[in-house]
Amino acid sequence: MKCQVKQGNVRLDNYLSLVLEVSRSQVTKMIKAKEILVNGNIVKPGFILSEDDILEINHVEEDGVKAEKMDLDIVYEDDDVMVVNKANGVVVHPGAGNHSGTLVNGLLYHTKLSDLNGDVRPGIVHRIDAYTTGLLMIAKNNKAHEILAKELAEKKTYRKYVALVWGVIDSDTGEIDAPIGRSKSDRKKMAVRADGKEAITYFKVLKRFDKATLIELRLETGRTHQIRVHMNYIGHPVVNDPVYGNRKLFDNTGQCLHAKELGFIHPKTGKYMQFDSELPDCFLNILKNFE
Repeated sequence: MKCQVKQGNVRLDNYLSLVLEVSRSQVTKMIKAKEILVNGNIVKPGFILSEDDILEINHVEEDGVKAEKMDLDIVYEDDDVMVVNKANGVVVHPGAGNHSGTLVNGLLYHTKLSDLNGDVRPGIVHRIDAYTTGLLMIAKNNKAHEILAKELAEKKTYRKYVALVWGVIDSDTGEIDAPIGRSKSDRKKMAVRADGKEAITYFKVLKRFDKATLIELRLETGRTHQIRVHMNYIGHPVVNDPVYGNRKLFDNTGQCLHAKELGFIHPKTGKYMQFDSELPDCFLNILKNFE
């Protein structure tokens, strides 16, 4: 798998730990095993990356990602695209130390996928965190993938999330326009930084409780952990988020954040399609504590 560095002046091990969602010690083992190259060269874990450096990761087994039978919540499917409702705790695609049990493993058992992203991320146009639930669009062939990716880059894809956040938000609606980059104090996290990349989130209050607020959010951009970082930045971190916001955790099911609605222009028919999904039980179980 090859990828381009999006932000420079960061250690290689720290960068990959965040991107691959594994510990830094695991990344160090991969680097020492010469499974990771930077611009075709073998480097040390502390190597400082520059923007646009090319990383080559050769950690997946030679026989590639294996298809695995998995229960998939398929919302829509045709010859070109799929829309799936990702369950809680499911990683979207394989990474270091994470070669099975991912959504991609299950998708490969069900159907053929585009290979624009190589063997590790076939069909994946966009992704959400392992403990964020909800809708994802999947490309089944390269032409569909190219068109859907272009729509996403041009901000034509419609994505609406629902989140439960700590505290009572007074304003009925709001816009958070704050650039996001890697945290200087913890390289595994993202943070609002003046030198970060543009990040814009819109929110609307759905219901207020004594100690929390249920909101819907729409993304203008798609930065890593954008909603979680932005809501923490304005003092209303997502409830049950184990990473952002030092608040009480109800259980280990992760943040109360659900990708509820997804809309896009079909890559073949040119028709606009929009899909909706219900809040999962893990979200509703925590919500009961505030009602």
